[in-house]
Amino acid sequence: MENGAVYGPTTEENPGPARGGRSGLAAYFSLGRLRLHRRLFKVLQLLLSLLAFVCEEVVSQCTLCGGLYFFEFVSCSAFLLSLLILIVYCTPVYDRVDAVKVKSSDFYITLGTGCVFLLASIIFVSTHDRTPAETAATNILDFTKAVLQRAWADPVIQHVNISEP
Repeated sequence: MENGAVYGPTTEENPGPARGGRSGLAAYFSLGRLRLHRRLFKVLQLLLSLLAFVCEEVVSQCTLCGGLYFFEFVSCSAFLLSLLILIVYCTPVYDRVDAVKVKSSDFYITLGTGCVFLLASIIFVSTHDRTPAETAATNILDFTKAVLQRAWADPVIQHVNISEP
């Protein structure tokens, strides 16, 4: 034991590829597949749908709750679908499926979710009781509509080529 046979060296000379800057779950997550403007749009879409869901959850009482419940369902679905698409873009799942199908699915999911979200917003605004929480939710809806209108008016987003990364 005096010759050091029991204990090995404490520093490895070649740590191997598993160690380094990114390991574990972070090694599988990459935002590099989306360009900056599309990445910002996807993150904004995710955050605004979550914000809409949280604002709806703040409403404690309602007289005509059908519009509120429909808006709750749509905003939660929009958040989950946005999260799903972002996960597909940022993980190795993207490499396993056809890129054109992912992008066309993203386009149609975003379009469908936006149309249903607009319908749910109109129903919610027309049936709410004008409590402060509901007024705050409708103000956030107005902000969301303005952001989305600006995004769709952007020539970069208007002429999105589905085969483009």
